[in-house]
Amino acid sequence: MIIMNFFKSVFATVVGIFLFMLLSFFLLIGLGALLGSGEDKVKLKDNSVIQLDLAKINFDYAGKYESDSPFSSLMMSKDKVGFIEVLKAIDAAKTDDKIKGITIVNNQSGLGLAQSKELRDKLEDFKKSKKFVMAYANIYSQKEYYISSIADQVYLNPAGEVDFKGLGTEMLFFKNFQDQTGLKMEIIRHGKFKSAVEPYLSQEISPENREQVTVLLQSVWKTIVTDIAKNRNISVAQLNTIADGLLARTPQMALQQKLVDKVAYEDEFNDLLKSKLKIEKDEDVASISITDYVNNTSVNSEDYTKDDIIAVIYAQGQINGGEGDVDYIGEGSINRSLKEAREDEDVKAIVLRVDSPGGSALVSELIWREIELTKKVKPVVVSMGNLAASGGYYIACNANTIFAEPTTITGSIGVFGMLPNAHGFATKYGVNAEQVQTHKNAIGYSVFEPISEEYKTLALEGVDQIYKTFVNRVAVGRKMTFDQVDAIAQGRVWTGSDAIKNGLVDKLGNLDAAIAHAAGLGKTKSYRTENYPEYKKNFNEFLEGLAGASIYKSKETMMKEELGEENYNLLKKLKVMQNRKGVQMLMPFDLSL
Repeated sequence: MIIMNFFKSVFATVVGIFLFMLLSFFLLIGLGALLGSGEDKVKLKDNSVIQLDLAKINFDYAGKYESDSPFSSLMMSKDKVGFIEVLKAIDAAKTDDKIKGITIVNNQSGLGLAQSKELRDKLEDFKKSKKFVMAYANIYSQKEYYISSIADQVYLNPAGEVDFKGLGTEMLFFKNFQDQTGLKMEIIRHGKFKSAVEPYLSQEISPENREQVTVLLQSVWKTIVTDIAKNRNISVAQLNTIADGLLARTPQMALQQKLVDKVAYEDEFNDLLKSKLKIEKDEDVASISITDYVNNTSVNSEDYTKDDIIAVIYAQGQINGGEGDVDYIGEGSINRSLKEAREDEDVKAIVLRVDSPGGSALVSELIWREIELTKKVKPVVVSMGNLAASGGYYIACNANTIFAEPTTITGSIGVFGMLPNAHGFATKYGVNAEQVQTHKNAIGYSVFEPISEEYKTLALEGVDQIYKTFVNRVAVGRKMTFDQVDAIAQGRVWTGSDAIKNGLVDKLGNLDAAIAHAAGLGKTKSYRTENYPEYKKNFNEFLEGLAGASIYKSKETMMKEELGEENYNLLKKLKVMQNRKGVQMLMPFDLSL
């Protein structure tokens, strides 16, 4: 009895200590959040420059959260800034007397093609204020150079390089691997839609796929070199010659080809910066990061004296379903936002900002339906970001007007299904699967048995039906015939520049242009914008996301450090594939600059 009481006391003590530690942990977190919210803003000094550090900027929209957690404020870390906020900050800096210029130093951005174009255009507009833009890098990747080439002066480290070589993509083909291992993908596809599933059907790229990828790359590259040529005063022909011969691979070669203005160390760049600011060499440059400038100025403040609102709803990431978050699209948050916006009398028009390679066909249809209901009440304008392809185009096609950047990747109007099959592999290693069922289709598809012709026929019927629905949605939304859409569909992808020619896009322009157009459709000249969605998170989801609080390294950061960037991206793609359910509408490949 004494022993039992002893163990009870020990157990109670351990539990008590654990609960005390847990409570203390949350109190500490809460106190940190409270203190953090009351911190003085980073003081913006006179004669300052903005450091355009884009390393933490990925998404257009950083998100807003509604949570039942008492620590919900932690979900929005101060360093989480959306790309659109960066653009607004650059706009504000034009008329900010304390800001004298912007520096781009060793920029490592995760921005996509269209975002890079939009940022570049915004910096060009900033320069009209007669304030400077200066760039320095130890090494310029092609994307970083594209952004930095807008600068008044471009500096390069004497031991650095400029990676300027044109665009390319590499595709892996698995037919022989499937034949040799017995692990294969059963492909259910419609008609000519080959590019996304071609790697599982062939051991080499088809002439048709090679042609479409070539046209796509050439279209994007044309925009890039045209922009660089304008700012660097180098002909497009010469830029192509430089890329062909890798003629900027060393600092001196880059200088000779006029891709950079000076080869120098960072301290020499800082000396030049000080001379522009008219301060002594022993003085420090007053600088503020772009994230601090966003968080500590009034760049996000709206004029609440204006009653009219243009609602901007961000749909970014793969279309997976559920509530959604900043990195994937769910019908929950998007449809709730559309409903709230159309029922709000102050909202005169809606802009749907789409940045998505597609995903679930079902979820795409659910969002399409909500847009259809919304469009009957007030105008809906789509602004395409980096991607609005497959399912991303499905939810965009029903808008009153569609805007895209020249480098936006869109189209990919096609449907496919992939079923993993391990029958050959199982047979090879002595695994046999036996089924017992009440009806012949009770089990449906088995990964351990060859796919039956009957099942394949039924699956193809489903894919064909979704494809026909997709094409009809586009035809009605774009005021085209079924045959006209079908001719440019079949899974083919287009840039914004080409999509405007074939009728998939109405206008070339950025988000600001889309908002202005939406205001016109909503018959308002005096308006403010309001961002959606507000994602709903419960307390358990908050606990899962604690690792992303500002006092810890995020799970993503830690995995990147351990695995490396490329391995992390591969793992992320595999995880995304695991989460796919139902018939998919997706981009056939990834493209980056």
